[in-house]
Amino acid sequence: MKDAIQTRLDDRGQVGIGTLIVFIAMVLVAAIAAGVLINTAGFLQTKAEQTGEESTAQVSNRVQVVSGFGNVTTNEEVDFINLTVMRGSGADDINLSSATIEWIGPDSATTLTKVSESDLQSDPGGFNVSAIKDTDDSLPVLNDQDDRFTVSMHAPTIGDGDGLGEGQGVELKLTTQYGAVTIYRANIPQSLSQESAVTV
Repeated sequence: MKDAIQTRLDDRGQVGIGTLIVFIAMVLVAAIAAGVLINTAGFLQTKAEQTGEESTAQVSNRVQVVSGFGNVTTNEEVDFINLTVMRGSGADDINLSSATIEWIGPDSATTLTKVSESDLQSDPGGFNVSAIKDTDDSLPVLNDQDDRFTVSMHAPTIGDGDGLGEGQGVELKLTTQYGAVTIYRANIPQSLSQESAVTV
């Protein structure tokens, strides 16, 4: 009888140790799984914040076109398209030397980048930036809400050698370094006779 009781106690101890081992293993697996979940959650949160910041920048860091005008030649064509631009409301500093302009005109479609004023009439893929109002000499960076710059494009160089004629138009899509897009449609008036400059 005594031996039987001792055997039962020994068996119960072995079962207890086995249960303890299984419990410890479960705790370790749960800890590893929790660590993986925490790391994944942190990674996803970082990516979500980055995506949110980039999306906000694409919406808010835009250039605003104040006005547009064209220079009329003696042939009654518009050779220069000039846009007066400013920093959009709530935008960060915008470097126009890093911007691009998609020119979609009646005869050609191309992407323009910033060039010097001397190269404007020879480079078919260029636009130039000059200052109208720039109190801290930040050109070509729009770093103040009061900054006003002129973006100039030479239509004959970009197109087929001719300027824009009466009734023609061009779509300009200005993209900043943040990816924010501003679209401006410049339309030439139906009559250019006796005009030296026109609003486009």
